[in-house]
Amino acid sequence: MSWSAWELRPWTVLAFILFCLTVSPSAADEASILIKEIGRASNESLLWGPYRPNVYFGVRSRIPKSLVTGLLWAKVEDYQNIQNNFRYTCEQNEGMAGYGWDEYDVRRGGRQLVKDAGNNIDIQTEFVKVPGGSNGGSWGMRIKGTPRDDATTDLKTTVAFSVALEGLGAIDIANAPDPLGFEGSVTVDGNSPELGHFKLDITPGPTTNSNPEHTHASYQDKPLDRTIVHTFQIPEENLWQTRPLMFAALKQEIDRYIETYGAEDSPPPYQVFTMAHKPSDGNVHMIQKVFEGAFEFDVLFSSGSASKPMTSETLTKEIGDVAKTTSQRFSRVLSPEQPYNKPKYKTFAQSLFSNLIGGIGYFYGDAIVDRSYAVEYDEENEGFWEEAAEARTRAQGRLEGPYELFTSIPSRPFFPRGFLWDEGFHLLPVIEWDIDLTLEIVKSWFNLMDSDGWIGREQILGPEARSKVPSEFQVQYPHYANPPTLFLVLEAFIDKLQSQNGSKVQEAEDLDGHNLPGLYSAHLISPEAALQYLRNLYPLLKRHYFWFRKTQRGDIKTYDREACSTKEAYRWRGRTVKHILTSGIDDYPRPQPPHPGELHVDLISWMGMMTRSIKRIADVVGETDDMLEFAEYEKAILRNIDDLHWNAQAKTYCDATIDDYEESVHVCHKGYVSIFPFMLGLLPSDSPKLGAILNQIVNPDELWSDFGIRSLSKQDEFYGTDENYWRSPVWMNMNYLIISRLLELAQGTGPYQQKAHSMYRRLRRNLVENVFRQWETTGFAWEQYNPETGAGQRTQHFTGWTSLVVLIMKMPDLGGGGGGGGGGHDEL
Repeated sequence: MSWSAWELRPWTVLAFILFCLTVSPSAADEASILIKEIGRASNESLLWGPYRPNVYFGVRSRIPKSLVTGLLWAKVEDYQNIQNNFRYTCEQNEGMAGYGWDEYDVRRGGRQLVKDAGNNIDIQTEFVKVPGGSNGGSWGMRIKGTPRDDATTDLKTTVAFSVALEGLGAIDIANAPDPLGFEGSVTVDGNSPELGHFKLDITPGPTTNSNPEHTHASYQDKPLDRTIVHTFQIPEENLWQTRPLMFAALKQEIDRYIETYGAEDSPPPYQVFTMAHKPSDGNVHMIQKVFEGAFEFDVLFSSGSASKPMTSETLTKEIGDVAKTTSQRFSRVLSPEQPYNKPKYKTFAQSLFSNLIGGIGYFYGDAIVDRSYAVEYDEENEGFWEEAAEARTRAQGRLEGPYELFTSIPSRPFFPRGFLWDEGFHLLPVIEWDIDLTLEIVKSWFNLMDSDGWIGREQILGPEARSKVPSEFQVQYPHYANPPTLFLVLEAFIDKLQSQNGSKVQEAEDLDGHNLPGLYSAHLISPEAALQYLRNLYPLLKRHYFWFRKTQRGDIKTYDREACSTKEAYRWRGRTVKHILTSGIDDYPRPQPPHPGELHVDLISWMGMMTRSIKRIADVVGETDDMLEFAEYEKAILRNIDDLHWNAQAKTYCDATIDDYEESVHVCHKGYVSIFPFMLGLLPSDSPKLGAILNQIVNPDELWSDFGIRSLSKQDEFYGTDENYWRSPVWMNMNYLIISRLLELAQGTGPYQQKAHSMYRRLRRNLVENVFRQWETTGFAWEQYNPETGAGQRTQHFTGWTSLVVLIMKMPDLGGGGGGGGGGHDEL
């Protein structure tokens, strides 16, 4: 069979090559073909998706110049509230009773439900991809509206579907002209250099759809049982402004109605709030429908390179197949363990995980960076925070790029962009589901690195992303770091590689061109592909590592500090009196006033984890000299964590600063910072300091609560004060690190095994039950949880690292009875 014939089924090609790999020796050229085919096939399966997480539903491809679609809707039953009724971008305060993906797989599709209580309607969006051709295959979406129980029996809803094209090419309405609007399907015929020829069909839906009728004269000019198309030609940089674009078109039509009929003979609101039917040449088409009661219609994308077009029949079949196989795969890969192996917990876990990966987006655009490299940014003088603030007012951030990023996000309504330290936590559940997707995202982040080794901690790419960020936070600074959590993900990948134990052939035998398991774990099945990936990434990892060592160094020698190493000390840059935003734990109490001689225990702990990780990677890729060098760094860091940060009197780890007598002193605030060496796995199971750390965690007067581990001790003078962001609330990412270490202790040997066992089981129950309870009550996962009441706080729909609860549910129960009920008050 020729290679050209295989191109219609790229995922089958991968299955074929992987099969060949398992039954015959691998020559260098076979490995090269394999690696290229893995990359090509994976890109094909990931090309299209709902990669616009800032909107309730919008599909695009992950290339810079793409077809871009979006969905808008509103209740149109009065004249007063229309501006507030329109839904498009995800917002915090739109009266939602919950929204998100019930089930989703990035490579295949899934189902999302938006419970729009404010508009008295539930909007369901189903999206699936069908392989075939050379441009990511075809895809389809089914959009359903179901009036809620409190809706009127004849609820009027207007729905608009936007189709825009970035870059060169064209999108043309293929229907024959009709001044009254289009009957039947609306067809958009398109082409672009990147996507080739394609076609979009927006169907009328089933005959059960109903459209409002009325006797006003305006109906004769624009009957609402037709589909309205309004075309725009706008600058490419404004294509994202779909909602104001539609409002401008609505206003033109409203003005015409007022001029024609006057205020006394106005058409009904569901007629008034329609655009003029003006299909023409342009780069944006707004396709509007008006429904009465429940409704349904399809959007069918057919790639010109596919062997057959996408149809509603194919869409129906694929929706059922995707739902079945995704649920089955979730049960196999991420199913909760006892006592959470009940249907309600599986539904919760699958929804939470689906929303994590359903929030994956593709971002492309320029970024604002201050590369003035002002001397004040070194933060070496006393009063440095004031000097740095003044320098920032003089400097002018400049646009750089464009850059592209493929990433998940913390929250669709509030943080719909890439955050560096969040992403490492996001990918810990994702790597259990789809290793290859995880590695693709990791690579995308490291490809953002500049020549010095810096990666911006917040990726605000392009005007659409900047529209969600206050101007004072848009500028990124090349001396600002962020916790290197992506190295946690790479360690997880190394763990998987090293625990294969002969399972490679079985994985290959399970390959199926339709269900795509080979594309979830090709880098695990193929050692050659894994090794090549790590070798390609390794120079970037080294550059990033040594950037950290250079830019975030701390001062030991100036203050005659006693330590094993004179080099292994670290201090976050970007410090102000109240915050270290770069640390990720913004307002956690730190030494006062800030001092250039400060040393931060959380940062040296991150450096310890980072060093351990890159040492392991150097070993895997055969960089023996580097591995030995990193081993020496690691040894020195572990010694200095104790020498510089352990306070024997407080029995905890502490930040260090310089007092009025120029002496190094500890400033101890028990909480997440004080247990960082433990959380990142830097303490051996027989460490003499481990007992005090565990006592600190389990003490209800310190960190323990019935809803998880507090961020700051109840005994601390700053507990719950000021903005109270990291000064008491329970955060899932930190709790995940804690419970992971407790599980390791409980399953290992050592003097603290039994204590860790009991703490682990109680903490697992407290975390899972509270997040589940809040999800059931509010419809959302939350950014943080109140340590006194368990209530979700701050940002809603925070399906980023709060989704780590899915991995906690997957952890073993460890026996001992209980779980799944009770309040978490067991005695230790």
